[in-house]
Amino acid sequence: MQEWNGLGKWLLVTGGLLALLGAFLLAAGKWSAEGSPGWLSWFGKLPGDILVKREHVTFYFPLATSLLLSLAVSLVLYLLSKR
Repeated sequence: MQEWNGLGKWLLVTGGLLALLGAFLLAAGKWSAEGSPGWLSWFGKLPGDILVKREHVTFYFPLATSLLLSLAVSLVLYLLSKR
């Protein structure tokens, strides 16, 4: 079990970073909603995101946004693994 020693620390650091990123995005969304469109207003409204509005139902699936986030995370992890 030698290879599992650092897993707990890695998970804690990763979870903390994700929580900070989420708090930052939440704050950026609130700041941009106060009047002017913020620098993050395009996020979630990319061409390729699926939005279906019906009379009583709205379905939204951020396909293009998910692909963009996946690409960014993959690039960051690739660059970190090269160290």
